[in-house]
Amino acid sequence: QVQLVESGGGLVLAGGSLRLSCAASGRTFADYAAAWFRQAAGKEREFVATISWEGGRAYYSESVKGRFTISRDAAKNTVYLRMNSLKPEDTAVYYCAAGLNPHTIASAYHYWGQGTQVTVSS
Repeated sequence: QVQLVESGGGLVLAGGSLRLSCAASGRTFADYAAAWFRQAAGKEREFVATISWEGGRAYYSESVKGRFTISRDAAKNTVYLRMNSLKPEDTAVYYCAAGLNPHTIASAYHYWGQGTQVTVSS
């Protein structure tokens, strides 16, 4: 079992930045690929970014490519999502997930955090 806890969400003005953290406990987080998904009110959960277990491969949705960066620190058992140039349409609950392989589909991930709210005002 892997337990995931997200933090770092909040309210930010458009154009601003935030860094989300996902701290893992339980089984070694470094054995798993990690991802960030988000879900806006009334919408389906959507893929944001994923990173391989060793951190060498990262993939992004087109809507965040060039603005968001996913990274991981194995020593801290933590995955990060740096979000720059935030837009009101980035407003959502952001979820961290862990799975065997990096993937853009939510069902590929076995473990999920509880989510952290990000609100971008215009």
